[in-house]
Amino acid sequence: MLIAGYDHIIFDTAPTGHTIRLLQLPGAWSGFIETNPGGASCLGPLSGLEKQRQQYADAVTALSDPDRTRLILVARAQKGTLDEVARTHQELAAIGLSRQYLVINGVLPEREAMHDALAAAIYRHEQEALAAMPDALRNLPTDYLPLKAANLVGVEALSSLFSDRAEAAPVSTGTFANPIDLPRLSTLVDEIANTGHGLVMMMGKGGVGKTTLAAAVAVALAQRGLPVHLTTSDPAAHLTDTLSGSLDNLEVSRIDPQAEITRYRQHVLDTKGQDLDAEGRAMLEEDLRSPCTEEIAVFQAFSRIIREAGKKFVVMDTAPTGHSLLLLDATGAYHREVTRHVDPHMHLTTPMMRLQDSERTKVMIVTLAETTPVLEAAHLQEELRRAGIEPWAWLINNSLSAAPTSSPLLKQRAAFELTQIEAVRTRYATRVALVPMQTEEPIGIERLRNLVEPQNAPDLAGAARTL
Repeated sequence: MLIAGYDHIIFDTAPTGHTIRLLQLPGAWSGFIETNPGGASCLGPLSGLEKQRQQYADAVTALSDPDRTRLILVARAQKGTLDEVARTHQELAAIGLSRQYLVINGVLPEREAMHDALAAAIYRHEQEALAAMPDALRNLPTDYLPLKAANLVGVEALSSLFSDRAEAAPVSTGTFANPIDLPRLSTLVDEIANTGHGLVMMMGKGGVGKTTLAAAVAVALAQRGLPVHLTTSDPAAHLTDTLSGSLDNLEVSRIDPQAEITRYRQHVLDTKGQDLDAEGRAMLEEDLRSPCTEEIAVFQAFSRIIREAGKKFVVMDTAPTGHSLLLLDATGAYHREVTRHVDPHMHLTTPMMRLQDSERTKVMIVTLAETTPVLEAAHLQEELRRAGIEPWAWLINNSLSAAPTSSPLLKQRAAFELTQIEAVRTRYATRVALVPMQTEEPIGIERLRNLVEPQNAPDLAGAARTL
């Protein structure tokens, strides 16, 4: 990257787990080259990588220098988000990134809490989360940014981000279809349950609620008496925290990269390495210490889990968009390599073929009714279609337009949602469900069940007419 002539370079990084992995890579490759100067890696002979050694060293030095690098952690005023940011803070500090700052974004102003139960609940939960902020974050320099009425897209909107003034933009719904006419999540879960088994994959950008909705769908299926395996490939996801309990028919797991690397290395040594002499085995062990061994190990774990979908439901909370696409790239590469070397008359089912089978796999794209999440979801859908995978449904999460509110700020945000909801309904999705903003954070079996099948549904149609 050319940096001459710039006073500041700002990186918008990938979500938590993968950013940590990215920041660890320069040091990992530098260390690998140091200890294996004459070996090879999954990227080829190290003689080529050796030429980049100084570049890796410079990257580590720059990232660890508090006078050159400032890392800003961004969070919402929510317990789960703050807990994740605290873990991120500690992991980054452990690799030398000590100059960290914290920004709490999108905080509902106190004045909105007096208008209705939803606004009051949002404000209360945010203040409780901030009061219980993990100790690891309390000493960081912190700024708080208020929730804005409109999506922050465009120079004019972005220039208002740091303003504390109250907004009074007019509420206008335009001429859009009523979003309340869209089905709820329970309708889609009923359709999924009728198939008896299969793979359900939640995909989308970071922060849209994939983990929560994956857990909610898994709980709903399990409570219908169906065997379900709920798993995640997102390094930052914590399904057990979201479930906060156990349930009959529900198995929960996580693809842990470190555990999978250990498993993969041992398998390769036990198979390919069993007949090697000492020198050959040493060279194989060097190759298995390559940082990109993780990608192979995670792919194998992914393949192993989705095979279970032939007998039960497997609900997968995937990593955010970009990294899920990398996993799909690996799946596609494996498919092409395998099919190239087998007899065309031989019956074969690769992981990619399972993903492309709409009878066995249902990809659900999760988004918010905001410009950037919808555009990124649309890009994800294009990439999936290029891979021969047709998304089954879209889920619009945390919708204010589907929740009753008289808060002026929340009503303005609800009105702005309608354009994006209409775009999803008419341009992108063959199936779409709307998940309302909740008055209680959906943590625990009962609240997750209510997210799918609310026991006391409000008069949402009446709420929509007040926008």
